[in-house]
Amino acid sequence: MLLLPARLTHDLAAPAVQALGAMLASETAADVVADASALQEFDSSALAVLLACRRQVLAAGKGFAVRGLPDRLRQLAGLYGVQDLLPAA
Repeated sequence: MLLLPARLTHDLAAPAVQALGAMLASETAADVVADASALQEFDSSALAVLLACRRQVLAAGKGFAVRGLPDRLRQLAGLYGVQDLLPAA
């Protein structure tokens, strides 16, 4: 499981992608779940981070889903038309 931090804004996006990539490297499950339930302070960069994780997971031949996506982030995903790329776990 990939655990997103409580704060994920533009200035933290690149380090978050690196940290989640390191978590992904040790992930052995066939389906990877990104847990976004800790997110409290975020902007649209959180979507970019989730989509970057999704690309890495799919490139590794695994399935991807998101758990605990905050309602506001789900609304942003709908606004940007990427909600189908972030299926609920």
